[in-house]
Amino acid sequence: MKRIKEYKKLFNVEGSIDLKELKSTYRSLVKEWHPDKFTDPDKKAEAEIVSTRIIDGYHFLVSIAPETKKANLEAYKTTITEFQVADWHHKSMLLEVTFTDGNTYEYFGVSKILFGKFINAKSINNFGKRNIFNKFLYRKSKKAAAMA
Repeated sequence: MKRIKEYKKLFNVEGSIDLKELKSTYRSLVKEWHPDKFTDPDKKAEAEIVSTRIIDGYHFLVSIAPETKKANLEAYKTTITEFQVADWHHKSMLLEVTFTDGNTYEYFGVSKILFGKFINAKSINNFGKRNIFNKFLYRKSKKAAAMA
């Protein structure tokens, strides 16, 4: 959640994310902080760090935007209903779940207590569907590797 707030603050986003507005702000920030604009080595180094943060923030916010989630909803539903949980990691209110189709999703705001219930459930898939997969803000963090 901290990451979401940090990136929203960077892009002056309040409430829901509008992709058109986000793209406009992104372009402005990239122009402002492009490393080639600076001749002073210290400023150039700072601009490289800031521009990397801007790029990361933009891609992150696009991935959790309602429009992006809506466009990918069918694929998400297929993953959580037809495939099993293959692996999981929890750190500081962030649960990362990898499914047997190779897709990995991050769920934001999952407490340590809920995570404990998740991994100790008789069926982590059913528990996840009822208590996590459809209730928490999520984003696809890794796509399934293409089969050769």
